[in-house]
This record gives sequence, C-alpha cells and structure tokens, in this order.
Amino acid sequence: MNNKNPPKQPPLLVDVLVVGNGPVGATLAALLGRYGVRTLVLDKTHDVVLMPRAIVLDNEALRILQLAGLAEDAFEKVLIPEVRMHSPVLGQFSRANTSGSLDGHPKLVTFYQPDLEHAMRARYGTFDSVSSMGGMALEGFIEDEEGVTASVIGEDGQTYAIRAKYLVGADGASSKVRTLIGQDFQGSTYAEDWLIVDACNRHRTAINHVEFLCNPQRPTPHMPGPGGRERWEFMLQPGEKREEMEKPENVAKLLLPWSSTEEVQIERKAVYRFHARCCKSFQKGRAFLVGDAAHITPPFVGQGLVTGLRDAANLAWKLAWVLRGQASSAVLASYDAERRPHAQQMINMAKLMARLVMPRNKLAAFFIHGLMRSLSWTPPTRRFFEELDIKPKNIFKTGLFQCHRRGDKLIRGGLFPQAWVRDANRQFQLSDDSLGDQLTLVGFGVDPRTLLDQRHVDLWASVGGVFLHIGSHGQSREQGSAFLEDLNNAFLPLAKTGTLVAVRPDRIIMHHSPGDQAAKMVEECLDVLGVVRDSNIQDLSTNMHMSIGIRA
Repeated sequence: MNNKNPPKQPPLLVDVLVVGNGPVGATLAALLGRYGVRTLVLDKTHDVVLMPRAIVLDNEALRILQLAGLAEDAFEKVLIPEVRMHSPVLGQFSRANTSGSLDGHPKLVTFYQPDLEHAMRARYGTFDSVSSMGGMALEGFIEDEEGVTASVIGEDGQTYAIRAKYLVGADGASSKVRTLIGQDFQGSTYAEDWLIVDACNRHRTAINHVEFLCNPQRPTPHMPGPGGRERWEFMLQPGEKREEMEKPENVAKLLLPWSSTEEVQIERKAVYRFHARCCKSFQKGRAFLVGDAAHITPPFVGQGLVTGLRDAANLAWKLAWVLRGQASSAVLASYDAERRPHAQQMINMAKLMARLVMPRNKLAAFFIHGLMRSLSWTPPTRRFFEELDIKPKNIFKTGLFQCHRRGDKLIRGGLFPQAWVRDANRQFQLSDDSLGDQLTLVGFGVDPRTLLDQRHVDLWASVGGVFLHIGSHGQSREQGSAFLEDLNNAFLPLAKTGTLVAVRPDRIIMHHSPGDQAAKMVEECLDVLGVVRDSNIQDLSTNMHMSIGIRA
C-alpha cells in the first residue's frame, strides 16, 4: 500500500505500527520500508507542522538520513564552521571547531525541520510496504503472545482495531504510548523557559556560525538557518511571563542589538519549556519508545533530534530481522541496553554545557568562563572542548555484538567508518551505499567468501548476510564478492590484511577476527543473533528460548 494514495481506512493487519509521524517516526518508517517490513504510521495531524523546532544535525544524524535513503540534496542545509562562546566581560572565551567532515558528512549543519519532514515522508512513500494516515489517535492497546491489538479512533469518531506484531511510540514528549506502558517520566526535570524567535529574509545579514552569548542576565544562543533564516533563543528571567514576552514590542526590544523589526520578518515567536528527561526503559514487551517519547534533551548541544534518529536506526533493523526469522526475538532487548545509556549521556552533557556556558550568576560566570578560557591555552584541554572530545562517543558497552578487545582500532559496538570509495564499475560513492540494507561481512584486502566453505557461506546468507571486499586504491576487482577501492586509505590501516569485519545494518561493528578464524566468526555472529545452527541450512530456525541475547 503506497502513501501516495492514502487509504480511506487504515490497514488492519501490519507488522509494525508506528504512532507519530514526526522526523523520528518518519525516519523509522523509511528504514522499515527499506527492509520490506509492512508498516503503518499514524498521527493526529494530517500535514507537517509548519513550525521549525529542531535546527541542528551532526554527521551521525546525516549518516542515518543517508541510511534511510535520503539524497544529499533532499533538503537544504547550512554548514556551520564553528561555535563561539562570548562573555560580556571576557569576550570570546571558548569555541568548538565544526568545520570539515566525519564519516562522509559535515560535522554540523543547521536545517529547516518542515523541509526534512516533507523529504522523509516522500521517501517512505516510495515503499509499497509502508502506509500512513493522519487524523488518527491511539486510544489503547492489548498485548498477547503473538502481537498487539491497538484501538485507534479517527477524527470522524470511528474506532479501528489494528493488529500488529510490534508497536512503536514516536509520539513526542507527551507520548500516549509512554503513558500506556507505564513509563511516564519520573522525578525532577531540568525545566527552563526560553523565547524562541525565528526570522527569515536574512540572506545578507545572517551570521555564518553558531554563537552563545553568555550574559548571565539573558543567555542567548544565536544561529543561522537555510533560506535566509536566523534563530535566537532568549532565556526568560524570573517573573517574566509567556504572554508578555511574545508581544511584538518585547520581541523587537530583544532583537534590537542585531536589527530592527522593520528589517526582520518574524517567522515564529513562542516560549518553550526545555526539559531533561529519560525513561527507565525504552521497551515493554512488544512496545517500544523512540525520540522524545523516550527522552528529552535540552537543546544546548543540538542533540535532541540526533538522539532520536539514532534510536530509529538501532531499532528498525532489529525489528526487521526478528520479523523475517533471521534473529531471535530476544535480540530486541538490546535496543534499550544500547540506546538508553547513550541517550542519558547526551542529556547529562547538555545539562553540563548549560551550566558551563550559561550560568546565571555573574560571579560564577566570571570564574567559569575565565577557567574555560585558560584551559584553551593547553593542547589537551583545548582539544577536549574545541575538537568536541567532550561529546560522548556512540560506543556501546553492552549489546548485540561480541565483546570488544582493548587496543583494537575497530571497536566492536562502535560505528564502522565511512569514506569515499570506488566500486567495481569505477563509480565513486560513499561506502555505506555499498553496504546496503544487510549484514555485511567485510574483508580487509581479501574476499571473505574465499575464507569460508559453502556451508558457512550459506549460514551467513541465511541471516541476511552479504559479502564485501575492500582493496587498495588502484587494485582491480577479481571474480567474487562485491569490491570497493579504499581511495583515501580510510579502512585498510585500521586492521591487518585478511581481517574480517561483521557490520550490522545500522553500521555498528558486530564482530571482527583474523581471516583464519572466518568460520568461527560466522558461527559466533549467529550466536549473537540467537539463531540455532543446523547442518541442514533449509531447516535453520530461530531459537526463541535464547537467554537474553545480549553480549557484555
């Protein structure tokens, strides 16, 4: 069923029901579509909300959008070369270098969220296995051993019973799914009120970087956006009310240091409350939470939407592999084990940066900003802030991979690198596009198929595995597996020639070993997936009684 011709009523039987059609829910749907999973996306609204919210994406987020199939030019972006921190007393006291690229993408860009949402909806609309409907609200669901039955009410008042194998809540900070599974946010929150002002028609006057104006009286992040846009975020002072701050005269007063309101076209002005929250679990039975439904990150390090996109990439392939019988259902527990600790780290970093960069107390601001300025004088501490070493690495401690060995450059549970390569047809491309949508056994300087007997080749194929040979720049392809030239020597120095690397569909390294242990490595990957190995490949089945399926 294709999203281009939406049905009059929702399909009543699907594999995955996604509640919420924002950027995270839409990306999850596109990924599930790539894996051929029957997916239904429901949302209370029909159209994309034409109000920008998230504005920043990093290289990891752009790589996930690439994984979902978005072309590089699918939506407009502004490259951000640096982030500056200014003190009214000390001047610029710190900076972050965001120029250049990592893993084939810019380190930092700003964007216009409605453009991204339109692009992602168009993307999942190309898959026959994915459909979406607006004007639909989830009322509740019942879970049994085989799936869930969701009760959904349309805007006409009609109720539908939708049967799905799994349910995913991508329905934002006020998530209905989160409430239904008993994971409402608990405890205190890092709550602050900020006035967000978005202006357009700033093509000639907008800044070309991100700046934090760290005045304790009125901390103000300020950044450019695509289409001649610019954003300011003004922290409200005690006693200031939403209704007063949103009045045109007060907005004009706040913008006066940059421009008069006659020169600026205000696109949006609204007071938002920033929170820092995280669920105790991102899963309960057959129901999962992604994005703001699972965690809310203050915006000071631009990781709110990025964290949600990581959720989608992590969960999508696991659902697909379980539904296709290529992994045990026990592997789904690894979603929470992998994603929740990193999401909490990002929340903690955002809170720390808020305290460091934007303290409200003048004396504290003087000492903290002075300390940060002095730390920039020494290379190790300058690198910690300036080269973003402070940002928690997306490396899992436990999860769906073999235990990491200290000293290896290829980190099990970490991201496999991406770089520009040339394929056997002499076409230049980013390496992720060659990895495709499967588990990939990558040979460093060797064709992995040549190291396996036919039984282990078939074993790998039985769990959705394919083969890839990465060779040196200038090397020609021989008969055998798909071949890539390592044009910039980005891969081959990371491991000895003959090394094999098992890469998950979400580009996380599952396993690696020397080539003489190829058969053992394939078998251990099947163990990680919870699959029973049988001498008759046709009878290969999933072990539904595997103990948890998570490797420490």
